[in-house]
Amino acid sequence: MNTKEYISSGIIESYILGLASPEEAGILECVMKNNAEVKAAFEEAQKTLETLATQQAVTPPADLKSKIWNKIQQESANEEIREPEHIAQPDIPAARPQSEIKPKEKSSWKMYAAAASILLLISAAGNIFWMNRQSETQKEIARIQTEKKTQELAMQKMNQKMSMFSNPDMQMVMLKGVEKHTDSKAMVFWDKKTKEVYLNAEHLPKAPEGMQYQLWAIADGKPVNAGMYTEEKDSKIALSSIPAAQAFAITLEKQGGSEVPTMENMYVMGGI
Repeated sequence: MNTKEYISSGIIESYILGLASPEEAGILECVMKNNAEVKAAFEEAQKTLETLATQQAVTPPADLKSKIWNKIQQESANEEIREPEHIAQPDIPAARPQSEIKPKEKSSWKMYAAAASILLLISAAGNIFWMNRQSETQKEIARIQTEKKTQELAMQKMNQKMSMFSNPDMQMVMLKGVEKHTDSKAMVFWDKKTKEVYLNAEHLPKAPEGMQYQLWAIADGKPVNAGMYTEEKDSKIALSSIPAAQAFAITLEKQGGSEVPTMENMYVMGGI
């Protein structure tokens, strides 16, 4: 626990009100001797408590003093009447007049307790507010960082596509949806020099668990495995090298691919 956390823990207020345990009090006294910040916080809290106690002090009614004094005198007179005259009366010191008793002395502990309660409530509310603000701030920072990362990835993919579009050696083959998947589409980038094949398949549905999209090159009427697609490879990493092809197609296969395409699971196809 650092200095600020120790100060805000409420131990200083508990010590001032006499609510701290002997162990807590001993630790605080030791800390104040060696930490000027804690000592200053203690003095400030002490002043604050005194101020709050003074502000909350209730002035007694003006006639209360005379009523109490008359009551004391009346009881003293009645006591004298009841006592036998032959019994020596001991010397009883006169009661202190109410004017000599400071109201502040009688109610100071109540004032301090009230002030401490207010301070503890304020401190607790402040801590809750601070914790909520910290949590909200951390969530906002995490959200901004996630959005920034998403935007950076989207920008990288866009730049990669622009580079491919502007490359005169890159042949683009549009693959359109077939039968049940008319809304699907994809783009094959085929480098005529290196013969490497890249695939942009962001417009295909997300592959179900345990399934994966597989690219096929149609050469001389026969399907040739052109590689397995993953989102990490999209438009960035070549799936395979294809020396010749008249068309390309994509099927949905079991994870890891198949030796032959599952025709009923074909999503898109496009000729060169």
